[in-house]
Amino acid sequence: MKVNLIHHESCLDTLKKLDDDSIDLTITSPPYNMNLRIRYGKYTSRQIIKEEFSTKYDNFDDNLPLDEYNKFHSNVLEELIRVSKLVFYNTQLVTGSKRSMFKMIGDYGEYLKDRVVWDKGYGQPAMQSGVMNSRFEDIYIFEKEYPISRMFKRSYFDRGTLDNVWSIPRPRNNDGTNLATFPEELVEKILENFSVDNDVVYDPFMGTGTTALVASRMGRRYIGSEISKEYIKIANDRIKNDHKQLELA
Repeated sequence: MKVNLIHHESCLDTLKKLDDDSIDLTITSPPYNMNLRIRYGKYTSRQIIKEEFSTKYDNFDDNLPLDEYNKFHSNVLEELIRVSKLVFYNTQLVTGSKRSMFKMIGDYGEYLKDRVVWDKGYGQPAMQSGVMNSRFEDIYIFEKEYPISRMFKRSYFDRGTLDNVWSIPRPRNNDGTNLATFPEELVEKILENFSVDNDVVYDPFMGTGTTALVASRMGRRYIGSEISKEYIKIANDRIKNDHKQLELA
């Protein structure tokens, strides 16, 4: 498959075209299903009123029924484990994903290598009383080759130099496009410690292109999937502008 390209399609369509172990490293943060809520003890789909909690997507409402959410993301994770040598899967437990994520961890626990806690430094105030602020997110690491051990065969850090709690502030977007963007520093940390030049990095939920941007900047090749044309344009513009800045430096 052609590299350094973001494909305008569902990631499941892209994944079907990829051969086993053709991706060196996957870095992704899938939709959290933020708009699936609970009303009178049952799940209900509604749009979040408070702008600070909402993630703007132009192609879907981020409120799948739990069974549908679990089925889709389980299929994605299964395919990622097939095609990718290492998978960094960033997620946060919210009402609309909590039960699904715990089930997926159980279903794919055989491939679960380790877990990183991403400390964002600040817990956004919860939507309602009785709910703890979410200051951290989880990054689950899956590996097919040797998951029974916590030792990474494809790692590039010295013994005792890399903790499993990463304190990296989450960026605040001012353009109103995607409030779920993870920071460039987070991608840099993964690439620096778990990849080398010319590796192929895949992001099945590319969004506005942070994974591709950092991969390109660090001499890695990238492949992405994204259903939003608007986001693909933003991502490509970001990469293009970044290249111009590097040329001027």
